[in-house]
Amino acid sequence: MPAIVNEKLQLAHDFVLHTNRNVFLTGKAGTGKTTFLHQIKLMTSKRLAVVAPTGVAAINAGGVTIHSLFQLPFGPLVPGATSRESKKFNREKIKILRTLDLLIVDEISMVRADVLDGIDEVLRRFRHRSEPFGGVQLLLIGDMQQLPPVIRDEDWAFLKPHYETGYFFGSRALQKTPYISIELDHIYRQSDKQFIDILNSIREKRVSRQQLDELNRHYIADFKPDDKEGFITLSTHNSAAQHINSQKLLELNTESHTFEATIEGEFPAQAYPTEASLELKVGAQVMFVKNDISRDKLFYNGKIGQITDIDDDCIYVKCPKEPETLAVDRMEWLNIRYSLDSVTNEIKEEAVGKFVQFPLKLAWAITIHKSQGLTFEKAIIDAASAFAHGQVYVALSRCKSLDGLVLRAPIPSHSIKTELLLEEFHEQVQLQVPTEEELRHSKQSNQEDLLMDLFTFDRADYLINRCLRIFNEHAASLDGEVQAVLSDFKKLFGEKARSIAIRFQRQLPSYFAENLLPEENESLQERVRKAGDYFKNLISNELLPIFYSCPTDSDNKLVRETLLESLDELEKELSVKLYCFESCQTGFDALAYLKARNGAELAFQPNRKNKENRKTAFSEESGGKSNGSLYKALTKWRDDLAGENDTAGYMVLPRKTILELTKSKPSTLDELLTVKGFGKTKVKMIGEEVLAIIRAFR
Repeated sequence: MPAIVNEKLQLAHDFVLHTNRNVFLTGKAGTGKTTFLHQIKLMTSKRLAVVAPTGVAAINAGGVTIHSLFQLPFGPLVPGATSRESKKFNREKIKILRTLDLLIVDEISMVRADVLDGIDEVLRRFRHRSEPFGGVQLLLIGDMQQLPPVIRDEDWAFLKPHYETGYFFGSRALQKTPYISIELDHIYRQSDKQFIDILNSIREKRVSRQQLDELNRHYIADFKPDDKEGFITLSTHNSAAQHINSQKLLELNTESHTFEATIEGEFPAQAYPTEASLELKVGAQVMFVKNDISRDKLFYNGKIGQITDIDDDCIYVKCPKEPETLAVDRMEWLNIRYSLDSVTNEIKEEAVGKFVQFPLKLAWAITIHKSQGLTFEKAIIDAASAFAHGQVYVALSRCKSLDGLVLRAPIPSHSIKTELLLEEFHEQVQLQVPTEEELRHSKQSNQEDLLMDLFTFDRADYLINRCLRIFNEHAASLDGEVQAVLSDFKKLFGEKARSIAIRFQRQLPSYFAENLLPEENESLQERVRKAGDYFKNLISNELLPIFYSCPTDSDNKLVRETLLESLDELEKELSVKLYCFESCQTGFDALAYLKARNGAELAFQPNRKNKENRKTAFSEESGGKSNGSLYKALTKWRDDLAGENDTAGYMVLPRKTILELTKSKPSTLDELLTVKGFGKTKVKMIGEEVLAIIRAFR
């Protein structure tokens, strides 16, 4: 397991893993933000998902795009309109969203405020919780001094009435929830102090004339290095980068080779890590677009080299100042989506698509935008025409040192764009740096919230009332015993579960006032163990047996399914509570509680066997086994006849009429006429068939 040695990274680690606080992790380029993301994925016991604003960023972060997980439309998301525009979510994705503990958003600088609010709307909708983001903890990673969100003028026209800024911190949901900010300052990418100082000044928009002059000393007019030196040009515009690569490839007199990628399953074109149809020549300058996964670690994403030979299954690349030529084979990239493991019930990363190609792309030039996250030994920067905030900083910070930097043109001071709003936000970030005391308080608060949640029965109460409401609305097609059973259940639940839990919750603050972590408060732990044992026995020995006795028979299939669906939800709520209380038998542990709660959510299957055995009006208590068998026989005959005539079952015989037939068991047509629901016409049409069925059960 990777060790965290940086104090600020350790602080971020503790807040993410041991509290429910939202965290904004920022820092200069090269300070280890992406490495931290991968460490959290390895270390945490929380159920998490990783998302990013673009396909390439998502692939690099080992996650999925925001739009694919939350099924958001690509246009502007006007507050209140997301749910109407979004697609229907499948059951598995809903389960994932409902059981998330932690959502990691990488490259947050590129995420629009309305997109973050779209995430909030989806999470609240499916988690049935009113808190921002449905109570899910957020880890937002990114540097606001790098690339901004793309907002077209026509999109901003829709958003402007609702947002002060398009940056993520303009999110209405985020503004409703406090978050802590941790800014990393130890740079791992560069070690040249003078260069680091210049980069920091550019990032903070306080670059001096002296620093700008020092930077512009690296301007070389008409600089045309030998390809063997390994320089790459970083350009502000994609068209300029493509032109350089095409022209340089055309100038080579060697044979052209085109390699087609193998693409399986779902892998969107915008997420391709390199060209699907990759044209290369001996002598071409290329960049590796993937890290070497072997023990040797011979190359990394962003390393530059020159092709020396090409075979059908291997490309040979020589990198500057390295004696060995690298033999490069095809590699694969996976497009993942989150799914549920049927055995462990954990959220797992499932490969839904695969892209196989040589991990290379032409690299005489690339755009500054696509260079984000990469590191180069030598680079030619063409940023004089920078059009977006952060472009100059991103371009320069790709370089390891000033020695490897060449400017295509001097950098004018006006190209170092500044935004007052970002400066104000950065000042706010610096005021939100948490202390060790705040960390301890947040740990304590998180554990207290989880305990209050454990002893909350509000949702179960809501579901009981919903089941009763369904009965009241459809009493004519449901057995009256439904109301009796549910009323008894509600009474027992109210007296022995909800009211006791509320009283217990009222006692918790006195324990919390002792200023100890609940996990370390032995007197509280003893109370939790006893309370957990009480509620565990109550649910398993008293509540569930009554619940399973509720009849569900109905003439109307839709009404029956509606009732069953609500009963399923109530059963799930009780089952989850049961698992949670069982996890507290040896005391309360926050991570164990979360694991039990989430595991129960995912493992739940409606207890159909018990449902089928639920007491109906035709059980032994209401007339013996023969009545139940007669009822089933009449119902089957009725349903078959209804199917033959393409009509509803109740049009042939209403359920209440069948009930009366099983009780009175008429033996003649005249007696049949006395049964409510039978008239002369119906007796003439089906009377003899009904009497024949009844005679078989006398």
